[in-house]
Amino acid sequence: MSAPINLNKARKDRDRSARKSHADENAVKFGQTKAQKEALKARAQLIARNLDGHKRDT
Repeated sequence: MSAPINLNKARKDRDRSARKSHADENAVKFGQTKAQKEALKARAQLIARNLDGHKRDT
């Protein structure tokens, strides 16, 4: 006789893997990595800081 399986655990594992695959699809479809977003933000801040430094006082 085989060991009994916990149906709640099997259902949760199935749902978890479905959510993970859906998240991976969305990441490919829409996203950039967090590191890429932070690099773009840092570059924009650098450009803004340089621009503010070159403004003339009136």
